[in-house]
Amino acid sequence: MRVGLFVPCYVDQFYPDVAMATVEVLQRHGVEIDFPREQTCCGQPMANTGCRHETRPLAEKFLRVFREYPYVVCPSGSCVAMVRHQYGEYLSGAPGFDHLVTHTYELCEFLTDVVKVERVDGSFPHRVGIHQSCHGLRGLRMASSSELIAPSYSKMRRLLESLDGITFSELTRPDECCGFGGTFAVNEEAVSCQMGLDRIADHQHAGTEVLTAPDMSCLMHLQGLLRRRGTKMHVMHIAQILAGRPVPVDPAVAEVSGT
Repeated sequence: MRVGLFVPCYVDQFYPDVAMATVEVLQRHGVEIDFPREQTCCGQPMANTGCRHETRPLAEKFLRVFREYPYVVCPSGSCVAMVRHQYGEYLSGAPGFDHLVTHTYELCEFLTDVVKVERVDGSFPHRVGIHQSCHGLRGLRMASSSELIAPSYSKMRRLLESLDGITFSELTRPDECCGFGGTFAVNEEAVSCQMGLDRIADHQHAGTEVLTAPDMSCLMHLQGLLRRRGTKMHVMHIAQILAGRPVPVDPAVAEVSGT
């Protein structure tokens, strides 16, 4: 099985280990990976800010770069949601577009839905709190929404729960937004921060040791709030947990908390 790996801008610039962990996880399950170096931003920041003219060339380039791959995999639910749900405005009818839309996957859904992974080997003896990012939850349906009367499921938890020693936090509001929202965090700083603090408080009350999500953008926002408060809660992208990374020690938190 061959895939084209798309790495989001902020992962490439700030969290490269998330991309490397993604590679390791895919390779362990027999996936052949190609990383096209000509890839750039998917255009989501521009699209979400209303800059449609600036978004179009990025969408067109994404199609040129990735349309020949059987699958495209990305460790970000928000970028994948951009391709699936917003590219139609710019690329509808273009050769290869229909295939691109139906064969671009977030990492966890690719492992569960395409590779059909039943178990991930390894151990992670920590209490994990899962943050269901809005794009992953409501855009990609990676988990069931709490307000729906329907069978409960979570593709993230399904992968994680096979790890030896892992336990999970049970949250009061399991699918609440963290408040990041890209430029929303800049334009509505006070609201964004309060939403993030509410999310953290729920995890603290539930005893979360390691906070994980399929979107490093959400975790970046929450990590910033955790650092400012000196809270001893660790942040890891799910790819890092699945790849067997140890829990990181955040020097900023240690310094603030005096440990």
